[in-house]
Amino acid sequence: MKANLLIGLAIALISSVSAQCVARYGQCGGQTYTEFEKLIITKQTACCSGSTCKYINDYYSQCVEGSATSPVAASPVKSPAKSPATSLSSGGGNTGGGNSASIPNKFSWTSSGVLINPKSDSSHKLASVKDPSIVYYNGKYHAFVTTADSNGNYNMAYLSFSDWSQADSAAFTYLDKTPVGSGYKTAPQIFYHTPSQLWYLVYQTGSNAMYNTNKDISNPQGWSTGKTFYSGMPQIVKNNIGKGNWLDFWVICDSSKCHLFSSDDNGHLYRSETSLNSFPSGFSQPVIVLSDSNPYALFEASNIYSVKGTGKYLLVVEAIGSNGRYFRGWTSSSISGPFTPISGANSEATPFAGYNNVNFNGNVWTKSISSGGLIPDTYDQTMTISPCNMRFVIQGLSPTSTESNYNKQPWKIGMLTQKGC
Repeated sequence: MKANLLIGLAIALISSVSAQCVARYGQCGGQTYTEFEKLIITKQTACCSGSTCKYINDYYSQCVEGSATSPVAASPVKSPAKSPATSLSSGGGNTGGGNSASIPNKFSWTSSGVLINPKSDSSHKLASVKDPSIVYYNGKYHAFVTTADSNGNYNMAYLSFSDWSQADSAAFTYLDKTPVGSGYKTAPQIFYHTPSQLWYLVYQTGSNAMYNTNKDISNPQGWSTGKTFYSGMPQIVKNNIGKGNWLDFWVICDSSKCHLFSSDDNGHLYRSETSLNSFPSGFSQPVIVLSDSNPYALFEASNIYSVKGTGKYLLVVEAIGSNGRYFRGWTSSSISGPFTPISGANSEATPFAGYNNVNFNGNVWTKSISSGGLIPDTYDQTMTISPCNMRFVIQGLSPTSTESNYNKQPWKIGMLTQKGC
């Protein structure tokens, strides 16, 4: 009797669900769910016209550009919950799927054109938009970006969209008009901290690492008052920063600890740690995990990710070379290191991502591949990505720009898609 009732409810629910399609770059397949969930969800996991569902691994399939002329049915995947709930274990990217995959030794990319241009209003005369941090949650991309006006004044903005074709028309919410507040606040990172059930917005202030929290990522007015991670600049940073800047803070957590990375524009990468449940409090004094005698070879914009199915972490750091900015890559079996250079992705000639390994399809809108981040497969603190079909959202600068002042340069946002993996 109970089984018949459940079946009846399922049929009724299926009948009430209208067929929807998944936007390009959205998830269209993945982990196996119960038969009941499959019945309900299948009707909502077809790629929209012009896209096709590409299998990435057992945990993730994605709608990518394809020749399909009508919605393509995809394997069932659980729809994002209305309240944050990650699709994988919150205990770090080394769980699930075993260690059967591997991180490529060499990378190549295809570039979009410009996807997000600066947007001005009566009180924000923007010259650039940069430092994108993006997660996909509840059917939308949520993007947090740095803004700089024509006088070199900085802050941040939030925008959301369901498809990348809508990105450039999405409205900006300027975060200086929210509880985040005004002043120099840049280089955002966004993620959901599972133990506290809060979204975290992490950024730099010029003198410290700061964060705000929110129960609802889509509500810009819901952010808490900002708090700092440190009481001040740590002594080890003071001792090594030289004429550089302490900046570009990045959080990643495993099953027991959260780690906070930062750079100094002077050839040093720092790491602090605290327990997963103590976060955001209790961070240790930083230690240097990487250094280079050439400051431009280990400059800024470090990102570190847990790579699903490999048992490893991927670290990328921005460098400056003859063609502008590019990213170098390292791997490690632990967030704390040691980090081993990827032999085919650690120089300007053969970078993780740079002018020399990006196909622009005839539209070279930038030669600098600069500060941004990969779109993670999940939106939680584990920063989990797949080893293939990575999407790297970057800031780029027109090769024809003659502005020499970095703070006034007209940076814009585009996306690189990994190919040949």
